[in-house]
Amino acid sequence: MAFVPLEKRGREVTWYCCGPTVYDAGHLGHARNYVTTDILRRILVNYFNYHVNFVMNITDIDDKIILRARQQHLLKAFERDHPRPSDTEVVETSKSAYIAYLKKNLPRLRPDLEPEDFERDADREYGHVLAGKPLSGDGAPGDTEAKLKMHLKTLSIASKALSLARADPDSTTTSSFYSSTGDILLPYLDGLQGSSIRPDDYGIFTDLTQYWERKFEEDLRMLNCLPPSRLTRVTEYVPQIADFVNQIVKKGYAYATSDGSVYFDSRAFQAAGNTYARLTPWNRNNKELQADGEGALSKKGDTEKKSDADFALWKASKAGEPSWDSPWGKGRPGWHIECSAMASDVLGSKIDIHSGGIDLAFPHHDNELAQSEAYWGDASEQCGSDGHAHQHDWINYFLHMGHLSIQGSKMSKSLKNFTTIEAALKKDGGWTATRLRIVFLMGGWRDPIEVTDDVIKAATSWETSTNNLFTTVRALLAEAVEVKKSGRQIVQIFQEPERQLSKEFKTARLNLHDALCDSFNTPLAMSIISDLITKTNTYISKQKASASLSELEDIALWITRITTIFGLDATKADLVGPSRIGWSSALNSNSNEDKDQSGAESNESIIRSVSSARDQLRQLATSDVDPSPSEIQAIRTKLLASVSSQDGLQKFIHGITSATQTLDLAAAADASSSPNAKKTLLSVCDELRNTVFPEVGVWLDDREAGQPALVKFVGKQEIAATQASKRAELAAREAKKEAARVELARAEAERANQGRLSHTDMFRSSDEYSAWDDDGIPTRDAKGEEITKSRAKKLRKDWERQKKRHEAWLLANGS
Repeated sequence: MAFVPLEKRGREVTWYCCGPTVYDAGHLGHARNYVTTDILRRILVNYFNYHVNFVMNITDIDDKIILRARQQHLLKAFERDHPRPSDTEVVETSKSAYIAYLKKNLPRLRPDLEPEDFERDADREYGHVLAGKPLSGDGAPGDTEAKLKMHLKTLSIASKALSLARADPDSTTTSSFYSSTGDILLPYLDGLQGSSIRPDDYGIFTDLTQYWERKFEEDLRMLNCLPPSRLTRVTEYVPQIADFVNQIVKKGYAYATSDGSVYFDSRAFQAAGNTYARLTPWNRNNKELQADGEGALSKKGDTEKKSDADFALWKASKAGEPSWDSPWGKGRPGWHIECSAMASDVLGSKIDIHSGGIDLAFPHHDNELAQSEAYWGDASEQCGSDGHAHQHDWINYFLHMGHLSIQGSKMSKSLKNFTTIEAALKKDGGWTATRLRIVFLMGGWRDPIEVTDDVIKAATSWETSTNNLFTTVRALLAEAVEVKKSGRQIVQIFQEPERQLSKEFKTARLNLHDALCDSFNTPLAMSIISDLITKTNTYISKQKASASLSELEDIALWITRITTIFGLDATKADLVGPSRIGWSSALNSNSNEDKDQSGAESNESIIRSVSSARDQLRQLATSDVDPSPSEIQAIRTKLLASVSSQDGLQKFIHGITSATQTLDLAAAADASSSPNAKKTLLSVCDELRNTVFPEVGVWLDDREAGQPALVKFVGKQEIAATQASKRAELAAREAKKEAARVELARAEAERANQGRLSHTDMFRSSDEYSAWDDDGIPTRDAKGEEITKSRAKKLRKDWERQKKRHEAWLLANGS
C-alpha cells in the first residue's frame, strides 16, 4: 500500500503523536517510542521531502498523576510531622502500611506475618519466582512474575527497616528509614488521607507535572529528538474537551450518569453502523485492558454503565481529586478524550498519521477512533446513497512502536524494571544516544526489542565499523591535500575495481531507497549500509595507494547523509553539505571528545611533522641496511624540532622527548654493531603510535613499506575505548584458554583417579549384586537372580575398560 497523504499537492503531512503522562522519569522504554518516532519523522521530512506538521500532547491530568502527586504530598507532610522513625506512631503506621501492602500484593503470605519473619516466608512461598521460574506451571516467567519480584523487593527492604527500627531505634536515620518504607507508606497514607486534598489545590498536581515535563524535554534533547511542531497540554484544553464531549452527547453517542460522569455509548455507536475496536477487534472484550484504560481511580463495578465496553469521556471528581466546571458538574477529562479533542482542534477532522506505543492500540487508540468518528461524522457519512452505513475516517495511518523488553518483560514504571534515560546516557550508564538509536534502527519500528548482550554488541559493531570508514576516508583525503601542497600529483585511475565499487554503491542506493519505501524498513537499510562499508573496506585494503578518492568520498558523503537523516548526528549542518564526512561526536559520547579532537586538528602540521619523522624511523628500522648513529640522531633532531615551540601539548611533547632519549641510547650504542638496535627503533615507533599519538586523539595506521602511516584524527576517548576493548577481548581469550587448560587438567586427574580402583573390586562394593565370578564380575543381582546375557555382556565391557585404566594407573605410579 502506497503512502498517500490527505494533502497531495503540497506534500503536507499531519501527524499526531501520543506524548508522555508526566509523573515520573522517562525510561528506555519511552526512549524506544520517541526515538523510533523521531526516526520515521526524519525519514519522511529529509528523505522523502514531506512537510510534516507534528503535534504531540502532554498528559498532565490523569489518575496516575493524581495518585503520585497526592501520595508524595502526604508522605512529605508525614515526614515533616514525624522526623523520628523510632516514634511509636511512625512504627505503628509503617507496620500497618506493611500489612496492607502484603495483603494486597502477596496473597501466599500470612496477612499477620511479622516483618522479622518476612524473608524466611517469602523465600519459602516465592523462592522459585525469585530464582527466575514462573509462579506456576512450566512456562516462561512474564509480567506477573516481574510484578511479584517488585513487590517482594519492596517488602524486603521495608521489613528490614521496620525490624531495625523496632530492635535498635537509635541506629535508624530518618532519611534511610523513609527511603526504605516510602513505597509502602505512599499508598497507605493516600488511602487514609487522600480525600482531604482540596479539588482546587492545583499546585499539588502541577508542581509534579511541570517538573517531569521539563525532564522529558531534557531527555528528548539528549536523545537528539526533534521538538514537536506544536505541543498541547490537557490542563490548557479542559473547556474545549468539555465542549467536545458535549457534542458527542448531543449526537446520541454518549450519556451522563447520576454522579456527573459521561460515558461513551458503544452500543449506540455500533447500532448506527460504525465499528468499535477497529484496530484490535480481538481485544474488545478484554476486561483487564478496559479497566486499565479507565484508570486506577475509576469506580469498580459501576452499575450505571450500559456496557462493559463503554468508557469515560468525563469523570466526576471525587474527594481529593482536582476538578473543573462542566455541563455535568465538577469533574475532569477522561484519558482517551484528551487526544481526540486536542488533535482535532489543531489538525482538523482528518489526520494523516497517529502514533504511539503498541500498548496504546487498545483501548486508547480504539477509543480515540470511536469518539472522534462519533464527533466528526455527519448524517451523510452515517448512511450513504447506497443505503449502507459509512463511518468517518479520522486517521489514515496508525503507527504503533514495538516494546522494549528486559528479561521477557516490557520495560515499564509499574514493574519498576526500568533504566531512566538520564541514567543510561550518563558517562558510566553504558549507552550513548547514537548507540541507542542504532539499536532501534536495527530492530524495526514495530517489532519488539529484547535488550541482550548480543543486541548491544551488534549496535556497537555497526557504529565502530561506520566510524572507522569515516575516519579512514577523512584521513585519506587529508593526506591527499598534503601531497598536493608538496607539489606532487595524486594518481587516480578508474579500472575494473573502481567500476565494481561504483556498481556496488549504486546498488546500495537503490536498495536502501526500496527499503525505506517498504514501510520504513530500517533494519534492511542498516544492513545495506553495513554491507557497503565492508565492500568499501575490502576495496581500500586491496587498492592501497591507488584507491579512487573521489569514489570513496562519494560513498562516505552518502553514508553521512543517510545516517544524519536517521538522527545519528546532532549537527545542524546541511544534510547535503559538500564536505562533511562522519557525524559529530557530541551525540556519540558524554565527554569533551570534540574539544580533544579539535585540539589535535588545530595542531595538524605538528602532528604530521612528527608522524613523518616516525615514518623515517620506521623505514630505518625495517631497512636491510643497518642504521647508523648519525641517521638516528638526524631523526631525533627532527622529532624535537617538530614540537620545540608548541604549547598545549605537554603530554605529547613529553612522549616525544622520552622517545628521543631512547634514540640517544640507541645511537650511543653504535647501531651498526648492535643486533638489538632495529628492535629498539621499532619499539620507539610502537610507543609513539600506541601511547604518544593517542594523547592528542590521533591514531596512526601503518601501511606497506614505502608508504607513510595514515594519520587519523579520531579522538582520545574513542582510541582509549578501542584499546580497552582489545585488551578486554585478549583477556577474555586468555581466560577462556586458562579455563580450558584447567578443565583438561581436571578431566585428566579424574580419569587418573578412576584408575585407582581395581577392576576386580569395582562391582563388589555395590548392593545391586549378590554373587561375582573370580574376576569380580557380577553373576547374580541383589535378589539372587542370574544376570541376563545382555547385561553380563555390558558389565564385561565396563570391567575391561576399568582394567585398562587400573593398569595404566599402576604403571604411572610405579606399581
